Amino acid sequence: MPISLPDRVVVFDYGEVISLTPSEFDRQALLDVAGVEPDAFWASYWSHRGELDLGTLSIHDYWRRIEADTQADWSESTLHLLWVTDFRGWLSVDTGTIDVLVDLRDGGTRLALLSNAGADFGSYFRQGLIGSLFERVFVSGELLLAKPDTAIFQHAIDELGVDAAHTVFIDNRADNVAGAESLGITGHVFTGAAPLRAFLESLAR
Repeated sequence: MPISLPDRVVVFDYGEVISLTPSEFDRQALLDVAGVEPDAFWASYWSHRGELDLGTLSIHDYWRRIEADTQADWSESTLHLLWVTDFRGWLSVDTGTIDVLVDLRDGGTRLALLSNAGADFGSYFRQGLIGSLFERVFVSGELLLAKPDTAIFQHAIDELGVDAAHTVFIDNRADNVAGAESLGITGHVFTGAAPLRAFLESLAR
């Protein structure tokens, strides 16, 4: 059923809201390419992710940092394979969330995407099928701003031409939602498609 919030813009996070968490198969595929000890790999993978998402570390240098941390010796072609394997792991979608997005769209609700992600995701977000659901896409790695910094939320609402009181933000991380709420944006911590639908339907009443 359509969900109509005619006086609001609903802004969605991507990772683990629209997308699923990379599967064990995806994670193992990445480790198989890396050929290094798993704990060291994942510690380095996440420790440099913030800089990648902020746009202050290039994709190439991100993987070279992990290489140095894990004492690996990767060829340039291995770097390309690591990137492709990692990127693919973030492309699976939560069909329940997609159904909510479609119902919002069918209800005439304005939609935008705001993701902490490297700049390489910008094309997928805009030109992939999910791009058809959003009027605007905001990617941290392009803006050199990242959640939960209030500046990225302010940028988004300014670009959307809406005030905080008429904005709803959905994210799986409580700290990101708190950042939005500090500006007066209505926030919801995503725990699944069913609670999200119930929350949005409550706003429509």
